[in-house]
Amino acid sequence: MVKASTMQRKRWALMVLLFLSVSTVCVILVRSSFESCSISSQFVEEKNGESSAAKFQSNPLDFMKSKLVLLVSHELSLSGGPLLLMELAFLLRGVGADVVWITNQKPLEDDEVVYSLEHKMLDRGVQVISAKGQKAVDTSLKADLIVLNTAVAGKWLDAVLKENVVKVLPKILWWIHEMRGHYFNADLVKHLPFVAGAMIDSHATAGYWKNRTQARLGIKMPKTYVVHLGNSKELMEVAEDSVAKRVLREHVRESLGVRNEDLLFGIINSVSRGKGQDLFLRAFHESLERIKEKKLQVPTMHAVVVGSDMSKQTKFETELRNFVREKKLENFVHFVNKTLTVAPYIAAIDVLVQNSQARGECFGRITIEAMAFKLPVLGTAAGGTMEIVVNGTTGLLHSAGKEGVIPLAKNIVKLATQVELRLRMGKNGYERVKEMFLEHHMSHRIASVLKEVLQHAKARALR
Repeated sequence: MVKASTMQRKRWALMVLLFLSVSTVCVILVRSSFESCSISSQFVEEKNGESSAAKFQSNPLDFMKSKLVLLVSHELSLSGGPLLLMELAFLLRGVGADVVWITNQKPLEDDEVVYSLEHKMLDRGVQVISAKGQKAVDTSLKADLIVLNTAVAGKWLDAVLKENVVKVLPKILWWIHEMRGHYFNADLVKHLPFVAGAMIDSHATAGYWKNRTQARLGIKMPKTYVVHLGNSKELMEVAEDSVAKRVLREHVRESLGVRNEDLLFGIINSVSRGKGQDLFLRAFHESLERIKEKKLQVPTMHAVVVGSDMSKQTKFETELRNFVREKKLENFVHFVNKTLTVAPYIAAIDVLVQNSQARGECFGRITIEAMAFKLPVLGTAAGGTMEIVVNGTTGLLHSAGKEGVIPLAKNIVKLATQVELRLRMGKNGYERVKEMFLEHHMSHRIASVLKEVLQHAKARALR
């Protein structure tokens, strides 16, 4: 009976993992047992039947039917920008738009990730063409709308379109996700003032771009639209299914060596200094020291860093692992590798730590995904996180930088010792997601932007 029960749990885990899609904009790490997971709708159909009314509800993007849309990405990888653009491609294909994808910078050698993502798009009816050549130029001229994704994609305009650039600028929507100063480079964004509009993921980032383009480059931003992101229907279906969450939680925790009753804090971002994994681990160690010093009664605490790259450990990641060894935390800090599959690790943790440094996240998709799973968030008081997390209600905020280590440690202790607060914040976060951060919220916001951009392009064409 025990063996049969174990086999059943594993089948459930695999079933859920097969269901998960490319909806996440964050990269995370997962054990090898999850590596072969692909998309399936079987679980959704069986567990979450939609009413007829819901199925035939009008889509705010319906007006894009038969429109030709060219999407230009600076790269095709597991990072947030390309995955967000892929999600837009699938939303547009869902209403019958003709979608063409261009990747400006590809690896010189065959790349498994690029191959996999391109075939996911091809399977969904997205055309994938070369970034260079006459076909790219012809498609640009014929397109009703062009979406440039990230500031870096601006290099494609002059390199490929050359004298045709001026013809396509009125129908370009520039989707910007960056918050770093080196992107304010005239070679990248000199055409920015002349496009139909810029779409940015948070008010914080929009303000930053407005100020920096004027101060550093002496140029003005085009009409700028702030569009907060939303959770996919697929992720919400898992988040709201108690059986799926329990199975995923048990499966991941077993692979990490974490018991169900233990308390697990997770940071889910690509491992880099800007994401603050080093400061999180210092805060985690400090919290353990404070708990020990004050003799507080709490469950055994663990931390998981999701977003490593086992194939090429960077100097920074080596620093993280050395710190863990020095502090003798090997049994309590776990590193796992990058993957598209976000839900299993969100289901497994009790608290999300969003510790991005400097100006913070442009938005931080993982934050709203964790809130959908009723998790409290410990985040830096910077960037888009401040537009998602309500301090003291859905989570707790702390300063970026080294000065934020002790406040973060105190917040870790606070949530470790106050179960009711942790649960209440998680519930509040879920309600906030339902109110503001669902796929249909995002679709409505994007639809209003696309309508204006199409009208702008049409008006310019008549001049």
